[in-house]
Amino acid sequence: MKTRAEAWQLLQAHMKDPADLAHSRESEVILRALARHLGQDEERWGQLGLLHDIDWEYGVETHCRKCREILSAAGYDEAFVETVVSHGYGVPELGPELAAQKRTTPVQYCLAAGETLTGLIYATALVRPDKKLASVEVSSVKKKMKDKSFAAKVDRELIKECELAGIPLDEFLAISLKAMQDIAGELGL
Repeated sequence: MKTRAEAWQLLQAHMKDPADLAHSRESEVILRALARHLGQDEERWGQLGLLHDIDWEYGVETHCRKCREILSAAGYDEAFVETVVSHGYGVPELGPELAAQKRTTPVQYCLAAGETLTGLIYATALVRPDKKLASVEVSSVKKKMKDKSFAAKVDRELIKECELAGIPLDEFLAISLKAMQDIAGELGL
């Protein structure tokens, strides 16, 4: 497996948008925190979060498919590549091949839930009077999660897949929020 620095360099070769890079970084820290919580390989899980959208800027028509080519060519093993692809399972917009598949492992559930949750946490911070992650509490995120009109594109059911990985929702929200708060300065929040 590549080092974290090599993974970051690989990502930057395929992703330029600062917002997309920030989302990848948020996903990385959440996956690292979840790996630590579950006693898994933090480096591997972190790189899964970091690289999960490596093909995003090539367009939705190739998202979760072009990454196979990119990651395989970079030397990532098939299990790593398939886990990255799995965050697109069940998504009709990504085509029938991915829409028909289901996540089955804790790391797949955590990746899908964690990368999705970044948007809800970020949006929750932006509506705070100070617009700071430090002032966001788990109860705020949970309340916003119930409001389907808030950050309407965030799939709440995907976030709830954390429970299929054995992490209760409140605990998952707390772990993920803390991970993002730890890099708030880097995110400008």
